[in-house]
Amino acid sequence: MEKTVFRRQKQMKAASEHCSVPLCSVSSRYNSCASFHSFPVKEENRKKWIVNIRRIDFQITKHTKVCSVHFKPDDFVEGTSRRRLKKDAVPSVFEWNREQQMQPPRLSVWERRDRPPVPDSDMEENEMEIDRGHDYCSVPEPAALDLSVCENEELKSEIEDLRKQLEQAKVNSRFDLQRFAGSDEDIRFYTRFATYKHMMAFWELIEPSTHRMIRVTSSKVTRETRALPAIDEFFLFMMHLALGLKQKDLAHRFHVHQTTVSRITTWANFLYFLLGSMQIWLPKERVRAYLPEEFENFRDTQVFLDCTELRCQTPSSLLLQSEVFSSYKSHCTFKALIGMAPHGAVTFVSGLYAGSISDRELFKQSGIIDVPTPDMAIMVDKGFLIDNLVPCKIHRPAFAFTLSLWSGSGCMLNA
Repeated sequence: MEKTVFRRQKQMKAASEHCSVPLCSVSSRYNSCASFHSFPVKEENRKKWIVNIRRIDFQITKHTKVCSVHFKPDDFVEGTSRRRLKKDAVPSVFEWNREQQMQPPRLSVWERRDRPPVPDSDMEENEMEIDRGHDYCSVPEPAALDLSVCENEELKSEIEDLRKQLEQAKVNSRFDLQRFAGSDEDIRFYTRFATYKHMMAFWELIEPSTHRMIRVTSSKVTRETRALPAIDEFFLFMMHLALGLKQKDLAHRFHVHQTTVSRITTWANFLYFLLGSMQIWLPKERVRAYLPEEFENFRDTQVFLDCTELRCQTPSSLLLQSEVFSSYKSHCTFKALIGMAPHGAVTFVSGLYAGSISDRELFKQSGIIDVPTPDMAIMVDKGFLIDNLVPCKIHRPAFAFTLSLWSGSGCMLNA
């Protein structure tokens, strides 16, 4: 059979389409006879196209085309002015199999060999032997080889898809910090840290001391092997603080035993002693170096103080109820004194006291009473009566000004 020659006519265009089949140079810029067809939308047909053109791991875009040279005439819809493919059409004409399609299949060695005529009786016995044995002289047909290659490629593609699905399923089933590392919104929801970057900055400060953490249980005090990595234990503890999740819920999320989750109080003690030993009180030079413009008339302000109350469970003892009941919150609370520099940095945190304690008494017992010096000033609201307790100046600005300062610093302690 004569080999078909495709004539290419040069067409000067600003942009042109190209065929994505290997060894094919057909382009709409130099050919006006060939048409170009996009890959099918259905995943099954698209895989067949990719396997047939031998482009595994091929990224397909809207500009990826296959020219009409690689389709048989009966692959096109008849009776239309525009050349269109049938829905199940698959490219099957390529440089590597064009000659096989144009030439008749070659006979096997067994079929080409001349043999003397065999009597009818012997022929029946030979046929029975061949049926029972193997024909080692036969050569598999090229079409069968191509089919096996296609099946292998399809199986490889299916295995790769299943492997990706398995990896994704493992990620979705694992509940740890790494799963939410790419979402600042999730980190803010689960831990109350502003971003993942803020959380990791805090972790870098405390991580060198985590190996000294001592586990406290009902029976013994040990440095036992961790069921979770240290950073995931910290993530679990922050979830407990931020969301108030129950121990059983956290155990199911992190795939650990409930007794492991019950030891999160160890992290509370660890952070209390570690962070409580850090010096956060700022020198007056440092405070005045970052003084906001709103404090132009209060340049000697070192800190402004206010009390905050944390709601707690009502004790069963009536005596304890009377101690922790807050008339301001009308509930049982714990009370603490918070100090903040004018530029927003927290510089003092007292211990927790019973909710019934007054602001003045809390100020005396908190330990900050000996810190102020005569050359600095403290800013408080009008209900904070500590004028005769400190040797420094006391600022009590108007309520609107105080409210704007608290809002601007992003912290409403008395909320």
